[in-house]
Amino acid sequence: MTSTYVNDLRLNEMATGDQSGSWGTVTNTNLELISEAFSYGTEAITTNADTHTTTIADGATDPGRSMFLKYTGTLDSACTITIGPNTISKMWFIENATSGSQNIIIKQGSGATVTIANGQTKAIYSDGVGSAAKMVDAFATLSVVDLLVDDDLTVTGTSAAGNYTGDGSTLSKVTTKTSATGSSIVASGTTAQRDGSASAGMLRFNSTDTSFEGYNGSAWGSIGGGASGGGSNAVFYENDQTVSVNYTIPADKNAMSTGTITVNSGVTVTVSSGARYVVI
Repeated sequence: MTSTYVNDLRLNEMATGDQSGSWGTVTNTNLELISEAFSYGTEAITTNADTHTTTIADGATDPGRSMFLKYTGTLDSACTITIGPNTISKMWFIENATSGSQNIIIKQGSGATVTIANGQTKAIYSDGVGSAAKMVDAFATLSVVDLLVDDDLTVTGTSAAGNYTGDGSTLSKVTTKTSATGSSIVASGTTAQRDGSASAGMLRFNSTDTSFEGYNGSAWGSIGGGASGGGSNAVFYENDQTVSVNYTIPADKNAMSTGTITVNSGVTVTVSSGARYVVI
């Protein structure tokens, strides 16, 4: 009987009576190839090739066997790379280190492929089922408990924002948008649901007053909005009737309200020298 190479690393499986006097050499080679399967390898693609084939060699060293496989070369269009044989089931980290800003497309058989953008690395695995074999993005639905990012974090799809830590500060929520040309989504809630310990610069939509508001470091205030009214009317400018928090009108500002205005007991409205406050 002769040796076979039907395993996922294409190692020499010696049959009884095979490789007489060479078992030590073959075994050592197999051990070296097992080590290679945990290594780093690089393979160059022919310049401007649209297709490329990587076939893991039987019983011999080959970069395609390496766990981390980097493809180099210069491309002027996307290149489809077939990794064979189509009967091996294996995992790789594959880096697209080609020049020309082109994608590489990794396939095994007629099944699904995985596209790797230029300059990026993906973890993929093959199912090795033969002619219909497919490649799978191993981290497509990766779940992690804590993710630490030392540099930039780029999100190209949708994101459910929780707590993100970066540059030594924690953002309790991250503002998202409906689409590339759509709208930013800010927090929305009633007056009673305002942050208990607000900080200057906070922005939200007040559903009680149906207006946007911001915190200036001492008080919440309306932002923009202009006049309101029924339907498309823009007739009425509205203000609250009760002052419940101390407020100072700065010396370089004037202010006005439509009355009657009630200042709660213990609350002070200070009109600085040079400022003017008018109640209509």
